[in-house]
Amino acid sequence: RLSKFLLEKEFTKGKVDTTLFIKRKMNDILLAQIYVDDIIFGATNDYLCKEFSNDMQSEFEISMMGELNFFLGLQIRQTKNGIFINQSKYYKDLLKRFGMENAKPMATPMSTACYLDKDEGGKSVDIKRYRGMIGSLLYLSASRPNIMFSVCLCARYQSNPKESHLSAMKRIKRYLLGTINLGLWYPKNMSFNLVGYSDSNFVGCKIDRKSTSGTCHFIGSALVSWHSKKQNRVALSTAEVEYIDARSYCAQILWMKQ
Repeated sequence: RLSKFLLEKEFTKGKVDTTLFIKRKMNDILLAQIYVDDIIFGATNDYLCKEFSNDMQSEFEISMMGELNFFLGLQIRQTKNGIFINQSKYYKDLLKRFGMENAKPMATPMSTACYLDKDEGGKSVDIKRYRGMIGSLLYLSASRPNIMFSVCLCARYQSNPKESHLSAMKRIKRYLLGTINLGLWYPKNMSFNLVGYSDSNFVGCKIDRKSTSGTCHFIGSALVSWHSKKQNRVALSTAEVEYIDARSYCAQILWMKQ
């Protein structure tokens, strides 16, 4: 019903994200992003925002929450210079849930000498608790791309976690404890150039000898996309590793340009 209503109001669906609705009027644009029963909208003209708000309230029973400052665990702070996004409140709640409020902060999320494997001789830990930590940290990586590699590495051992894996997980949390106010900064009036970077290790996994690729993409100076993923095949040379990495990087670039 909502989609039909918006289309009748001269909105168009996003080509990639079908929950994104776009309305253009003269030189102005209005964007409405829908997530279940939550809607974020904004426009280059105040009149378009007021018009959209009135249309929605006349058709649906909705509550206007005002300027966006909190959404799905993300804290959004809008200033005259740009927008800052972080998840400090979510992380503080996470620390309390896992009893780590008084832990000692660490300078890095993982040691450069940390090489996790199955550790078949190690002592097993609570699988449910370990998986809960993984899920929480993956959600936290929505505003903290610098923990993506470490969390994804620990996530590989969810089927039979050991104390060594739990220790690596706790170090990530101790790192976040000391950097709790970091987040993503989107400055105002930045350029709209799309730039990407990629890197990979070579046979980094001790179990299956597969390499791990990492990419990040910027619009101007703003980081908008990132990932860390183990490659699907075993590369036989560093050249092959970089080729697989570049293919993934280019696919993301082409997707974003749509």
